[in-house]
Amino acid sequence: MRKEHIFTPKGVCAKEIKFEIEDGKIYNLRFLGGCNGNLKAIGKLVEGKDAKEVANILKGNECGNRGTSCADQLAIAIEEIVWLVNLWKIKGTKIKGAVYLNPKFGPNFY
Repeated sequence: MRKEHIFTPKGVCAKEIKFEIEDGKIYNLRFLGGCNGNLKAIGKLVEGKDAKEVANILKGNECGNRGTSCADQLAIAIEEIVWLVNLWKIKGTKIKGAVYLNPKFGPNFY
């Protein structure tokens, strides 16, 4: 069963990233804000792809002199969700309003 994950990116135009992961694959990726056409294209390109592979490809991509990009923030979001799933050995469960403290990625609010 797919669960929606919501991530608040930092340092980019997009205000929110939503996606689902099932059996290690990413589905239904949506960005709120940002470069609409480019971000829709990313969603189409990663649909059904291995989440870890997507994160590895997109990690470190930069937009201008921001030091990050929407694609890089997606990679961070995927890594964080995979970390949480592995930590609690549950598939994609999130608790609305909880703060997860990940020493590698810092706090993120859901």
